[in-house]
Amino acid sequence: MRAVVCRHAELGVEERPEVALGRGQVRLEVLRCGICGSDLHARTGMDSWADMAARIGYARMARQGEGVVFGHELAGVIAEHGPGCKGALPAGTPVVAVPLVRNGGDVDAIGLSAHAPGAYAEQVVVQEPLMMPVPNGLGAEVAALTEPLAVAWHAVRRGEVRKKDVAIVIGCGPVGLGVILCLKARGVATVVGSDPSPGRRALASRCGADVVVDPTVDSPFADGDRHGHLTRARDAFELVVGTREKLERLPVGWWHLWRLGERLGQMPKRPVIFECVGVPGMIESIVDEAPIMSRIVVVGVCVGEDRITPFMAINKEIDLRFVLAYTPLEFRDTLHLLAEGEIDPRPMITSTVGLDGVADAFAALGDPEAEAKVLIDPRA
Repeated sequence: MRAVVCRHAELGVEERPEVALGRGQVRLEVLRCGICGSDLHARTGMDSWADMAARIGYARMARQGEGVVFGHELAGVIAEHGPGCKGALPAGTPVVAVPLVRNGGDVDAIGLSAHAPGAYAEQVVVQEPLMMPVPNGLGAEVAALTEPLAVAWHAVRRGEVRKKDVAIVIGCGPVGLGVILCLKARGVATVVGSDPSPGRRALASRCGADVVVDPTVDSPFADGDRHGHLTRARDAFELVVGTREKLERLPVGWWHLWRLGERLGQMPKRPVIFECVGVPGMIESIVDEAPIMSRIVVVGVCVGEDRITPFMAINKEIDLRFVLAYTPLEFRDTLHLLAEGEIDPRPMITSTVGLDGVADAFAALGDPEAEAKVLIDPRA
């Protein structure tokens, strides 16, 4: 089969033998595969990624010289069942799959390990229990985005965003656009998208952002006062003193009323901010500018070292959360949100290329005005 192989940061199409099917594994004919930002990073940074993975107990991440086939955002049709499969879904069924596969006593990340070749290829092997049928006749170009949108769905759920909260998305590349789509699917009324690229801001609007901001001109936090956010320390001090003074005038112990207010959710409003850039200094910048008591959800993957000033986050009582991937249930729910039209990611798809066009697509993705989400069609 033909596949795009990355070796020493170079991408090239090669003929590869079919991967033998292990127990409980299924071979898919790939219909579409998305190019993920993690693939762009891994092309030149595989060794550092492998070192970090080893630190958390996974020593099978690909390294520069191994020759890895990327591709974990996949949609395909069943071609062949391996030994021990239940075979509930027959050959020819369109499916997507959580990109993990069991290899003996190990579980490998499809597309990020030399032990689990990914879907930048005509075929890919997945694990049957992690495979899900595509419902409602959903097209492969949308179904392939189940995986990255499941990441966004998980981030939004971890952010515990309420419908009346203001959600601010910093960075409107594919990750940020996915978060915007999922926030609107959750019914969040006010979503702000911030990106210096005019093209990305236009895509953010098409994906449902209610407000788009050029951070080189305006701050995405500028309307905090209008939304009831505490933007200055003196506002927080005044809230404490003023509330205490008002409660003092009532014929009930102030502490009873304060406790009741907490139970009823009468707390200061705060935005939920999604960091979707993943470059050094971005978290620190957001902590500096964010309103008091903001919740920051870090979705962007910063591969290099970074630093923050904890005292600033402490002074503002910032809630900082980091997210990774999704659960199988979130993956399934995302697939059905796509199939039911609750999430429509088509505005973020900017190109589809064949295997021979992958190297050029990687280069084009470096220009935010040129591309956002590029899909691979191995048959093109």
